[in-house]
Amino acid sequence: MLKYKIRFLLGIIFSLSIISCNQQQTTRSWSHFRGSQLNGISEETGFPIIWSDSTNIEWKVEIEGKGWSSPVILGDQIWLTTTSDDNKEMSAVCHDFNTGEEIFNLLLFKPDTIFRIHAINSYATPTSCIEEGFVYTHFGRYGTACIDTKTGKIVWKRNDLECVHIQGAGASPIIYKDKLILHVEGIDVQFIYALDKRTGEIIWKTERPQELYDLITDIGKKAYITPLVINLKGKDVMISNGSAVCIAYDIETGKEIWRIPQGEDSTVSMPIESDGVIYFYTSFITPEEGEKYCELFAVDPNGVGDISQTNILWRVQSPMLQLLTPVVKDGLLYTIDAQSKLLCLDAKTGETIWSEKLNGKFHSSPIWAEGKVYVSSLKGETYVYRAGRNKELLATNKLQGGIWSTPAFLNGHILMRTSKFLYNISIIETN
Repeated sequence: MLKYKIRFLLGIIFSLSIISCNQQQTTRSWSHFRGSQLNGISEETGFPIIWSDSTNIEWKVEIEGKGWSSPVILGDQIWLTTTSDDNKEMSAVCHDFNTGEEIFNLLLFKPDTIFRIHAINSYATPTSCIEEGFVYTHFGRYGTACIDTKTGKIVWKRNDLECVHIQGAGASPIIYKDKLILHVEGIDVQFIYALDKRTGEIIWKTERPQELYDLITDIGKKAYITPLVINLKGKDVMISNGSAVCIAYDIETGKEIWRIPQGEDSTVSMPIESDGVIYFYTSFITPEEGEKYCELFAVDPNGVGDISQTNILWRVQSPMLQLLTPVVKDGLLYTIDAQSKLLCLDAKTGETIWSEKLNGKFHSSPIWAEGKVYVSSLKGETYVYRAGRNKELLATNKLQGGIWSTPAFLNGHILMRTSKFLYNISIIETN
């Protein structure tokens, strides 16, 4: 009798484990800009390296209006933001992962006044973030909204967190526990907010240090960065590189922990972390002689106060106006500078391992997936390189429209937004 009971219990355990595995296999999550870990890395497999508009395309759908926000995904839902052709209506759009069919098309904001933006920006550039049951969209000064992903109903929205962007919004929100973190940094105010993600109410608000911002011109005070949360000795810390300074904040309170001042103008590229080291691009500086430049820093994040003289592990000069965010994997950092040079750097030393001058301009951030690095251009081309210390181009692919947003990689599918379409790219068997 005992033997049968044991077999019965083992059978239940086995069945539950199968159900759990199946649930894990079917749950898709690419929840933020550059992925659920905000690191530009997919640990999954089965991704194509070759495609065209007629090869390895599972489906494609036209996206009305214009927007550079990247797709975020949870389960069978893909969410994007877009604006109407006249930029007066700002919407969130949801598509089915399997078919591309539109599930929701929700008008969120219709502002009375539309302010100018930079020619390379859009009015729907910040990438949304998503969790079970809710997606959070952000359009800079025009508004932020929380949407119930099951019903498409707006849970809350607010449009009173304003700044003078001058060149449009770009900073994407992130979810942290009960908080939604927003960066609202223009030429007039430079605020960071933690909102209650369920109500939209302000939990804390902090301002960049004015003693540093008073040293730069108003046009240089704006920023477009998405922050990063890391754990330091058991404490979660938010790393945020504004135009004049990179600051580590206590994410529970918004209080400053350390800072590294440097820069005179906008920052766009977000900070990244690997093996306990923080990497970020500064905004540009103007030397007494020569051309303006920015720098890529590697920083030990363990410190308090001004750590600019003690914690910078290495620094590399780079052309000014860095827009995309690097990716670090297996001790190598991959980035594309403002002059379209693809670089592979040793993450410990900053030494250039190899480089390649590419055609076109690049605003989409590189993605590491299955031992390859994917980089996409405004021409609609995606270059696929083998990751590693030896430079090897595996494929060059072309789609309709320019690629401004960063693609999502999961479950063997690449969700690629161009200026015209949303593509689901996967390996399709042919007879």
